[in-house]
Amino acid sequence: MGIPYLFHVAFFLDISLAYSILMNSNQNSFLRDTWYYALPSQQLRAGKTLTKVLLNEPILFGRDRQGKAFAIQDICPHRAVPLSEGRFAGDEIECCYHGWRFDTSGRCTEIPCLVPEQNIDISRFRVKSYPVSESQGNIWIYFYSGINRPEIPQFPAPKVPLFGTETYQAHTTMIFPCEFDQAVVGLMDPAHVPFVHRAWWWRADPTLAEEVKVFDPSEYGFTMRRHKLEQTTLVYQLAGDDPEVEISFRLPGVRVEQVITKQHKICNLTAITPISEDATEVTTLFYTTLPWLRFVKPILIPLTRTFLNQDRQMVIKQKTRLGYDPQMMLIKDADTQARWYFQLKKEFELSIAENRPFVNPVQSQTLRWRS
Repeated sequence: MGIPYLFHVAFFLDISLAYSILMNSNQNSFLRDTWYYALPSQQLRAGKTLTKVLLNEPILFGRDRQGKAFAIQDICPHRAVPLSEGRFAGDEIECCYHGWRFDTSGRCTEIPCLVPEQNIDISRFRVKSYPVSESQGNIWIYFYSGINRPEIPQFPAPKVPLFGTETYQAHTTMIFPCEFDQAVVGLMDPAHVPFVHRAWWWRADPTLAEEVKVFDPSEYGFTMRRHKLEQTTLVYQLAGDDPEVEISFRLPGVRVEQVITKQHKICNLTAITPISEDATEVTTLFYTTLPWLRFVKPILIPLTRTFLNQDRQMVIKQKTRLGYDPQMMLIKDADTQARWYFQLKKEFELSIAENRPFVNPVQSQTLRWRS
């Protein structure tokens, strides 16, 4: 059998056990003090509101008369009626139950049932508010924890590189009925593509090839260095000559793929946001200089949804067995990105709890796998 073989087995089991512990201990733990994708800007019209549940919290999004987006908790602090059931009067939300009014910062401005002699400081009645950031056609929301940090964002919301203030050209959203961590790990997995996404328009050839990619630490995550594609699919070929790709991931669940050819540039932003312990929202947006994209948009979106649904079906199958608490024997290099994700998440939580700067645990290295 020999010492090298035993060392290899021991190393494999050590990595597998580490993955298992990380996945089981971190599951359903939502990071705070960070930005999450909320919704496309076009879905929030001026003078209108929209309600969503994110991270198990009902949130009322709105846009005031000046066009500025805001977000407050969708619960009246008086009798817990949804504020979204009331009226958006001017720049104030009026509760449908007793007419209490709140401004866009969540501060109470009026309690109609009070008489003049009742001297109550209504400003102490507040609805929880959330910082929002709007850019490039996206609205991001910041969830704070209140642990050793002020209730203001410590860093800016994510942005798509190469496109400045431009907005996206196409987008789609899909709900994955699974835990947030499983959605994130599933979408970053590099070895499933030839098996899950086998299609004539994406990966018709089932032949596996060795992939060798260099990764570096980047802001709250890691980046696969820009590289030329040795194999190109129909999608890449339509983008232009000599395509090069760079893929980055950052906490809590933001993946950006840049495709740059001699003629054009394309960015695919995939943003993952937890709704609850067993539901996750996955949004995909396309930024591109391709002039003909608007003509193929009726085809692009259905194909993208087909692609996402293939991943969705895998997490549904996976969920039927996760309840049995399997060991999850993952391997080195193909599953290293999953290990990095849980290490990044743990370090982020510790940096918040210990009130210190975040220290990226990812080191530059080359990973190899067949795909």
